[in-house]
Amino acid sequence: MARLWQKILAVFSLFITGWMFGVLRLHFASDEERKQLPVQFVSRQLQSEWSGSLYMNVSYQLLSGSQPTTQRFLAVGISSVRRQKDQYLVATLQSVFSQSSEEEREQMVVVVLIADFDEQWRRFITEEIQKNFPSELERRQLLLIHVPKKYYPPLTGLKRNYNDPSDRVTFRSKQNVDYSYLIHYSAALGQYYLQLEDDVHCAKNFLSKIQKHVKDQNSKKTTWATLEFSSLGYIGKLYKSADLPALARFLFLFYKEMPCDWLLSRFRDLLTQTQPIIFRPSLFQHMGTLSSFRGTYNHLKDKDFEETYSNPEASVFTNMTVYQKHFAHLSWTAGDDFFWALPPANGDHLTIVLKNPALFTEILVETGNGGKDILKSAEVEIGKDAINTSKEEKSCKVFVSVGKMEKGKFEMQGLDKVHSFNASCLRIRVTAGQLDWIIVKKIRVSTKPESSTL
Repeated sequence: MARLWQKILAVFSLFITGWMFGVLRLHFASDEERKQLPVQFVSRQLQSEWSGSLYMNVSYQLLSGSQPTTQRFLAVGISSVRRQKDQYLVATLQSVFSQSSEEEREQMVVVVLIADFDEQWRRFITEEIQKNFPSELERRQLLLIHVPKKYYPPLTGLKRNYNDPSDRVTFRSKQNVDYSYLIHYSAALGQYYLQLEDDVHCAKNFLSKIQKHVKDQNSKKTTWATLEFSSLGYIGKLYKSADLPALARFLFLFYKEMPCDWLLSRFRDLLTQTQPIIFRPSLFQHMGTLSSFRGTYNHLKDKDFEETYSNPEASVFTNMTVYQKHFAHLSWTAGDDFFWALPPANGDHLTIVLKNPALFTEILVETGNGGKDILKSAEVEIGKDAINTSKEEKSCKVFVSVGKMEKGKFEMQGLDKVHSFNASCLRIRVTAGQLDWIIVKKIRVSTKPESSTL
């Protein structure tokens, strides 16, 4: 592997001088030229060194929609193939547009690469999208493209790195080429490029939140290659448009070496970003349950996607000693901040009192950071009948335990099936003192409105 990555560095440096030429050509091409714009990935001199299949032209077939006449803030790229059972592409597009305001829609263009070689299915999914998104297509907010099979490099009989089965190697290798073509086509459409998969749910106003994070990141002295708005796979990864021609070529060059998310981390390193830059809460959630590979079940979820939970309005109280400005309420509100306290004693508590009683359905409590400052022994309780315990604090008359913290974490779903009363409080009660400080990173709940159930 060391020799391989030495070769990567040597070859990759040869592409630097070609970046601007590719970007300018894409940017100034007419709509008609862009529809069938040939893309040359590598020079003939490199062909023999890299197994003979890297010199090639690719033409894009425009299935539906029209390119924007001006560059948008964000180009969103989605690659989709036919799945054996459920299809999520239409639902994903509905989430992208429904979670965006009219103003935000005008600042983005969504490019969908229909990457399946089944012509009948391509016609079917194109018609489905045309039927569901006529306005977005008309307003140049949505494009559907396809690359014919003849432009793909060999996808079978490839070496089995990491001892992957041959069909898995074929699947991930084609996926790399799909992303390469999608990224290259999108290079000049937006100032920034966001990669999504075809089975995700988006947070409300995700574009505005991305704009804020980009502005903050650009104000720093350090450079960046990738900003991550989800910790899962190839979901929610943001790039600068100037880097896209190089990224497309990189994925194509090493398409058969490893999965795309591994390649992307290597690309980030090459552009001198040594550590991931991940923003929380996540803006995108994986919603599919059936993988596009073999139709296997995939229940992967992003635990940092805030819209999984919906903390209601509440007041937060504690008798623990707060460190600096890491106040208790920061564990309840969305964001990266947290509650940090000196070593707790037996009986210490952190209590949340809801403004309006509600039926708890899910509770998540996470403590510690990097294995340190974990709350080692505590009971999680819910209570009813809110009362004033002093002029400035509240609690509840009656509490019942719903479980214990284990290894600094508590998570419970289906809580309403066990405790069906309207709760006014959620309390974390320390059951044994400890010498270590504690960090409560997050307390998240899902609730139902107050009902007549007692």
